[in-house]
Amino acid sequence: MFTGLVDDVGTITSVADLEAGRTLRVACRYDDLVPGESIAVNGACLTVRDHGAGWFTCAAVVTTLDRTTIASWAEGSQVNLERALRLGDRLGGHLVLGHVDEVATVRHTVVRDDAWLIDLQLSPEIALLMAPHGSLTVDGVSLTVNALLPDHGVQLSIIEYTRRHTTLGTLAVGDRVHVEADVLAKHVARLAAPHLAAHGLT
Repeated sequence: MFTGLVDDVGTITSVADLEAGRTLRVACRYDDLVPGESIAVNGACLTVRDHGAGWFTCAAVVTTLDRTTIASWAEGSQVNLERALRLGDRLGGHLVLGHVDEVATVRHTVVRDDAWLIDLQLSPEIALLMAPHGSLTVDGVSLTVNALLPDHGVQLSIIEYTRRHTTLGTLAVGDRVHVEADVLAKHVARLAAPHLAAHGLT
């Protein structure tokens, strides 16, 4: 489990495609990783395989490649990193599982006052889970929903600190990002679904 507070931006230094998926080597600031440790890479929970001072390797299976943008990552790509939450750590963002729900597309960006507004295009299923001022994870970053938009869109307000300390500062129209909806919203929607259907409200 994670919080969506990115603590390093890593760089992909090599990729290798295998029959079972893809392996990645990532340069990072960590020097105390252990094999089998979970780490969120652009919001996707992956497992550390090998590691050394300032680097680690991980693998993404075919199913993960189908549901994320990892298949498009190349040498030199930068990725947001967060190590798994430990009991007793501060929960500064929100509860993030590292399970990518879908790949969304940036449909508009604009600077307004001291904030950078990013509009994302979501699927109807994920848009239904959004709430004004609720939580959303984008490429591993815990963000607050600034506004709900027509046609299953959502607007995010990015502060200067986040622009400088994550990969979100480089986003442009047409870019694809990992999205994970709030796990609490997903459970509530799942539990409510049969009751809504019974009353013809779905």
